[in-house]
Amino acid sequence: MGNKKIDLLIDAIERTGNPTAMGLDTRIEYLPQALAEGRNPAGVILKFNKALIDSLADVVPCVKIQVACYEMLGIEGMEVFRDTLAHAREKGMITIADVKRNDIGSTAEAYAAAYLNENSPFTADFVTVNAYLGFDGIKPFLDACEKSGGGIFALVRTSNPSAGEFQDLEVKDKDGSLKPLYESVGLKVSEWGKASIGAHGYSSMGAVVGATWPEESKKLRALLPHTFFLVPGYGAQGATAKDLSGCFDKHGRGAVVNASRSLLCAHQKLKTGDFASAARDEAIRMRDDLRAAIIAN
Repeated sequence: MGNKKIDLLIDAIERTGNPTAMGLDTRIEYLPQALAEGRNPAGVILKFNKALIDSLADVVPCVKIQVACYEMLGIEGMEVFRDTLAHAREKGMITIADVKRNDIGSTAEAYAAAYLNENSPFTADFVTVNAYLGFDGIKPFLDACEKSGGGIFALVRTSNPSAGEFQDLEVKDKDGSLKPLYESVGLKVSEWGKASIGAHGYSSMGAVVGATWPEESKKLRALLPHTFFLVPGYGAQGATAKDLSGCFDKHGRGAVVNASRSLLCAHQKLKTGDFASAARDEAIRMRDDLRAAIIAN
């Protein structure tokens, strides 16, 4: 096994000075009209994705590809998912397959093989998972990470408005004290990741922590000093750089912030057909915004 991908992600963030993941949650309605009018939706989405990767690879260290946007296009869509992952890797970007998988152990093994096995067409550096089934649904992913050096991000505090319906429910700890469910899950994620801490002090087992919950994210950062955060919610979902600054540690490390619609649709805001340049300009603006908030934190 080579270097842990969590260390490579942190290295890439520091090399670019940018803790950002470009979310390729690509939908046909996000494309410029001239491109969207093509007869092959999957083909034009791949062209769009590749152009964005080519334009941003030197300033954005990571891509997060949401599989649902490709599944709905059928077999051709999954080929686009595969080819987008491959193109990002060719350009030196760290890849996250946003698949949110989990199940009983044997099924989790199959999911892990699909997304973390280097011989799979869908292999990525990281995958997102749901920890609801407990450790036996997570262990196959950790075992796959041990072989490949890859990593996983488990849902802990999600960015959606109704997250608190379950995640804020109080549960009993071993000592009988009560804590919110998201905190209990976060502590389990930290516990499960202890054996995979890399050279930079962060585990291969990370957590999804929404930028839309600034107080909760600050609390989790303090509780989980070795857990790297994947942070959704910036931009289109309403969170600001100040909101998510608490996700970072005192050295400005510890998180990568996803941006999807704000990059994919930047050309719509500027009313230009040059979508790649518009996305690049927005990525640089976002980078500077995050830097300023992290320094001020």
